[in-house]
Amino acid sequence: MNHRSIMDVFSSQAPHSIKPMHPNYPAQVTQAIQSMHAKKGNLLLVDDDPDLLKLLSIRLKASGYVVSMASSGNQALSMVAAERPDLVVTDLRMAGLDGMALFHEIDRRHTGLPVIILTAHGTIPDAVAATRQGVFGYITKPYDGNELITQIERALALHGKASVSRKASLEEDSWRAEIISQSPLMEDLLLRAERVAKGDASLLIQGESGTGKELLARALHRASRRVGKPFVAINCGAIPETLLESELFGHKKGAFTGASADHNGLFMEAHTGTLFLDEIGDMPLPLQVKLLRVLEAREVRAVGSTKTVPIDVRIISASHHDLLQAKADGGFREDLYYRLNVVTLNMPTLRDRREDIPLLLNHFLKKLAVRYEKNVNTFSPDALEIMVAAPWPGNVRQLYNVAEQAVALSSSEIVAPKIVEQAMQVGMYNVDSFEESRRRFEYDYLSRLLKLTEGSVSQAAKIAKRNRTEFYKLLQRHGLEPAHFKSTAD
Repeated sequence: MNHRSIMDVFSSQAPHSIKPMHPNYPAQVTQAIQSMHAKKGNLLLVDDDPDLLKLLSIRLKASGYVVSMASSGNQALSMVAAERPDLVVTDLRMAGLDGMALFHEIDRRHTGLPVIILTAHGTIPDAVAATRQGVFGYITKPYDGNELITQIERALALHGKASVSRKASLEEDSWRAEIISQSPLMEDLLLRAERVAKGDASLLIQGESGTGKELLARALHRASRRVGKPFVAINCGAIPETLLESELFGHKKGAFTGASADHNGLFMEAHTGTLFLDEIGDMPLPLQVKLLRVLEAREVRAVGSTKTVPIDVRIISASHHDLLQAKADGGFREDLYYRLNVVTLNMPTLRDRREDIPLLLNHFLKKLAVRYEKNVNTFSPDALEIMVAAPWPGNVRQLYNVAEQAVALSSSEIVAPKIVEQAMQVGMYNVDSFEESRRRFEYDYLSRLLKLTEGSVSQAAKIAKRNRTEFYKLLQRHGLEPAHFKSTAD
């Protein structure tokens, strides 16, 4: 097809406010004219027919989009990883990786990136099947230009233009400010996280212990429409089953021994905001049933009450367990799994993002130097090499522990290799030691008991099945004052 016929086609379809560029314009002039139009989003076009690819590219550029082109599915995957477009428009029938196979790969690697499929072979059943699998749009050839633009605008409005906004300003990036990273793996995860944060779907964060799942959950909350509303977190594995139900759903006065007053549960505290259920895989099966009922009905009933209360809460859950395997083994309910797992975000291990280790250590050193009142500001190159090469089974949490040990041991501005080796001997393999885990559990358990009983040591001791003397000793060991938990109304 010659230039004139292409431009004739676009002249009839392009919006009146945007005129097609003359084919004989020098490249610099063409670029200048394009820059005058507001950039609506970055699009990746995929088609193994070069003429159709060029035709579509000109049409979309004329409408104000920034356009990249790929002539195959495999090339498109590479370009998605490198350029992170806002939307992909692909032909269905292509040699090698066809349109649907490309979509499945994009969906697996870049969850939330919208895909529109064009095909001359489309049928209604094909369209229905594709959209059920997650394809945003499905348009048959010869396509209507206005229909395609409408589909693209809808997709970008619903999914956002993360890659464009990311470059816009540091202020717009504040939602992820606490996540220190330059790793492509993490950048890809954060891009997907920003896209899915805008909606209200339940999210499941999977990842090893210490990877920063709660940090990501908080970032998701800040990137959502619920920012400014409550963010409430609970570790489902750190609270006994007898207390967990009351903590989540609340209880009425007299519902059980020690329930001296009405207590709003965390669902009520998180109303209009986000509830983060950490280590959801450790939740006992009986409570999984009750949680599922709350999520399905969108209402909660406190322990000891006959009335339900409507709730508006977005659920983000996390687990270091393989919940899919736990479901297969019968340790996690299948219906709850699918309710929580609308979108899964997988946190990479520190081993898979070693390029972030220097960045993280620099960040930790700034904080630790202030805490320890030491003028420690960097690791020597050899020390840094040791840190980057270490296995880090405890991930970022473990890295922080070793960095803290290094600062505590160091007597100079530069942390030497010998100091790092000593720090690793102390902190490398005891990230979650038995004593530390027990101390943390006891503190959380006692705090929640005093909160439930509003500082009544007698009632708290009864619930814990301990005598008062022993219970007081536990409180003293953890520096807990019952008076701090008494109701202000009393």
